[in-house]
Amino acid sequence: MADLNAKGFSKMGLRRVVILGSTGTIGINTLKVIERFPRQFQVVGLTAYHNLKLIAEQVKRFAPAYAAVKASGIDDLKRHISSKATKILDVDSEVDRIVSHPDVDMVVIGMRGARALGPFLKAVRSGKMVAPANKEALVVAGDILLKEARKYNAKIIPIDSEQSAIFQCLEGRNGNEPEKIYLTASGGSLHRVHKNRFSRVSLRQILKHPRWKMGKKITVDSATLMNKGFEVIEAQRLFGIPPDQIEVIIHREAVIHSMVEFQDGVILAQMGVTDMRLPIQYALTYPHRLDSGLTQMNFFQLKKLTFDRPDRRKFPALDLCFHVARRGGTLPCVLNAADEEAVEAFFKGDLSFSQITKVIEKVVLRHKMIKNPDLKEILDSDQWARQEAQSRIESLKGRDLS
Repeated sequence: MADLNAKGFSKMGLRRVVILGSTGTIGINTLKVIERFPRQFQVVGLTAYHNLKLIAEQVKRFAPAYAAVKASGIDDLKRHISSKATKILDVDSEVDRIVSHPDVDMVVIGMRGARALGPFLKAVRSGKMVAPANKEALVVAGDILLKEARKYNAKIIPIDSEQSAIFQCLEGRNGNEPEKIYLTASGGSLHRVHKNRFSRVSLRQILKHPRWKMGKKITVDSATLMNKGFEVIEAQRLFGIPPDQIEVIIHREAVIHSMVEFQDGVILAQMGVTDMRLPIQYALTYPHRLDSGLTQMNFFQLKKLTFDRPDRRKFPALDLCFHVARRGGTLPCVLNAADEEAVEAFFKGDLSFSQITKVIEKVVLRHKMIKNPDLKEILDSDQWARQEAQSRIESLKGRDLS
């Protein structure tokens, strides 16, 4: 095994990596993978918004050339690190300098939300290899990102486990277009909770995901199935397949991470243990496969694999996302912006869980869609959707629409 790894390393060469959102789950796991192969990766840049203590520890451990945090935390970070080898920048205004730097080969996008769009776009326009775990940027402006990636010869290798699975199933099969994509879903934390109880479920219960350890916002999106709907739009754009050829399947064991069916009826499935380090490592080492050091799957302990249809009446966000995917234009951007505002309002106690999707749906249905938007029209639609969502949230405070 050591000889095989050495051969793989030789072919791969050194990769210089920037991690946007290094203190989040994706960033932490990316650094774990890099730490396993210290001679094959060099950390050039790290960014974070809130966790100054952790990014300070990461800077000390990996000695990147650049680190970026919010302006208010720059002086604090400088005090925490003694080395002057790392230049501290403003994460809100200077990230583009890092992702476009000529010494950078790969940009891992672990930061959440639509704010990842700017650095994502800059990275592809700089011809970088981009590994996004962030699905919002692809939902908001996927057509533009993919077009620019082709123009500048940038490679996009998804880290999101489902998109990584599809990418792996399709790899090396040029000319064999998929007949269907099956996106698997754990069902989230409320899969077995009756809809009548949704207005009374606690935040703690919602954030207890059955399979994955994720950030708060994405865990709520998983509970509404909005996250899976985002993945439908993401897959539509990444792989150029119509939404009517994408099917969502509830697979509670989370062993099969997604499947692709071809014209002859053959279905390829990507399977693996439930650990985000697997898709992260595949993206980092692509197209090579190296020993992950993780526990291998034991088929004799699996017992069974189950598959169910999602309850679309219980989780209406999924149908809303399919509607948005079919119509396209500025609607995906509006969907994402409204979701960000509604989930944030839920965290503040201004909305009940049951109201989240209802607010988003009303904003989407009120939007006057632009069919082929440019970036300015997308950003304008994003602002409109946030204002519209905030207005509706304000009108619903204290009411229960469950």
